[in-house]
Amino acid sequence: MIRVNAPRIDAPNALQFKEEMRTLTSRQKGRFILDLQQVDFIDSSGLGAVVASMKQLRPGQTLELAALQPIVDKVFRLTRMDTIFSIHDTADQAVDAGTG
Repeated sequence: MIRVNAPRIDAPNALQFKEEMRTLTSRQKGRFILDLQQVDFIDSSGLGAVVASMKQLRPGQTLELAALQPIVDKVFRLTRMDTIFSIHDTADQAVDAGTG
């Protein structure tokens, strides 16, 4: 589980987010759950950073999203990214979905 401990993923921090995701996902294989519970704003740069994080995964790795706040959820739905990512209501549900 990767927990974002910031209220925003936007232009000022999108590059740092992408680099941190690359570092975290390079260490292990399998399924990554991005817990966005604390994120209450994402702009196009942030959305691009999340998509880039998914695209840089190696074969056998997946990125799923969890606990999107209403505004962040709306951005993913309006941009149709909800068709690209598995989105879970909570981080616990995401974990349970992987063990079932």
